[in-house]
Amino acid sequence: MGVLSTIWSFFATYILQKPPYMVGFLTFLGYCLMGKKWYDTLAGTLKAIIGMLILSAGSGGLVSNFRPILAGLKDRFNLTAAVIDPYYGQNAVTAGVEEVFGKGFSQVMTLLLIAFIVNILLVRFNKITKCRTLFTTGHVQVQQAATAYWLILFALPALRNNNPALMIVMSVILGAYWAVGSNLTVKPMQELTDGAGFAIAHQQMFGIRLGAWLSEKLFGDRGGKRDVKKVGDLKMPGFFSIFSQNMVCTAILMTVFFGIIMAVIGKPFFVESGATKETENFAFYVFNTSLQFAVYLAILQLGVRTFVTELTASFQGIADKLLPSSVPGVDCAVCYGFGDANAVTFGFLAGLTGQIIAIVTLILMGSPTIIICGFVPVFFDNATIGLVANEKGGLKACLVIPFLSGLIQVFGAAFISGWVGMANYGGYLGMFDWDTVWPMFTVLMHYLGYIGVGVVVLALLAIPQIEYLKDPKGYFLITEDYEAYKEHLKAKKGEN
Repeated sequence: MGVLSTIWSFFATYILQKPPYMVGFLTFLGYCLMGKKWYDTLAGTLKAIIGMLILSAGSGGLVSNFRPILAGLKDRFNLTAAVIDPYYGQNAVTAGVEEVFGKGFSQVMTLLLIAFIVNILLVRFNKITKCRTLFTTGHVQVQQAATAYWLILFALPALRNNNPALMIVMSVILGAYWAVGSNLTVKPMQELTDGAGFAIAHQQMFGIRLGAWLSEKLFGDRGGKRDVKKVGDLKMPGFFSIFSQNMVCTAILMTVFFGIIMAVIGKPFFVESGATKETENFAFYVFNTSLQFAVYLAILQLGVRTFVTELTASFQGIADKLLPSSVPGVDCAVCYGFGDANAVTFGFLAGLTGQIIAIVTLILMGSPTIIICGFVPVFFDNATIGLVANEKGGLKACLVIPFLSGLIQVFGAAFISGWVGMANYGGYLGMFDWDTVWPMFTVLMHYLGYIGVGVVVLALLAIPQIEYLKDPKGYFLITEDYEAYKEHLKAKKGEN
């Protein structure tokens, strides 16, 4: 028993919670199930791990490079507020959950394990459940498990003294959310990537699907009746033609946008925080910091290209033998290697603009809870939604939908973090689904008790069933054979 416990502890710590090695493990398992030669399996596993490590380096660089800027805004305007950021949110739970609810943070990992098993079971029996995606982003699972722990303890006080019931309720809700949410992104991702064979398992899964739907309805071509200009279709005359190059466009826009923000914050803050030296030219520091954005984005995209092929190819072995008709749910940054690259930058800037306007509105209205931008929500939510919006509705959708997302992120986070008390500990997860879907879950459970739990679970499980009924033939075909799925769509349009 001790040996099994040690093995599980190692797996949970060094595989399940670390996306590069979780992806590597899935790649290894898939190739083994496919009967690949040992050296091909080794090579594919290493490529998958290294690709994810490159992607993590790009993502981590983006966050660390711009976190001082956001901290500077907080300091410059003397704001005491909650930062919407997954890491700030996790820290808030760690700091406050025992003080507020008398519960230890250690239960979060047990919750994560049981919820992951729920996700696996829902996918294993997908012919019944209609769930097609396995959530593989372990660091996101930890962040979500922590926030869900707080929200459900707040909503259902009776569970605080009943650990078994607490674990069951939380695990079923969270596991169903992982399975259903990532499943919602299958269609947008397959269409964006032309059948690359993955879904998104992150913090804005409902946001991706909603953004795709709104973009198509409001800005789409309406069966060829409307000319839709995508970001990549823009023809820039003269000097402006340089904006068609992704790196150049990103570098210029970041320099202008963050240059203004950093000028407002002022050099003294960055010197005091250790980000730069008194002797260093401030204009050069601003320029170099802004260029780093383009650097890390390029690194991130290189990581995507390195591991996606290996993961999707090997996952076929898992799908064939263990989880039929399924695809892996991966980090949202994986999709940045597809579609119009500049849509990532445009979506981010549109979302940031929405967040800033929403924050100013909260201050002017005298809101008891003030929100500070966190880089992770403002970039990874809105860049992802912007990329999908551009694919479905072009440039207009790429600007409007992420802008609305930015507003929702701040207003939703202000409501839920203030109501449940997380704002008192300085942070909240703050990403799209956790500013919309999870506040609704919390309200239902808080006011309806166990009936609310039933409503939440049934509503989640009903979503894939409704999707399936809309297109029974194409529903699993889109993950099994994308080329056949496209032919199926053509046939459907011909019938109509």
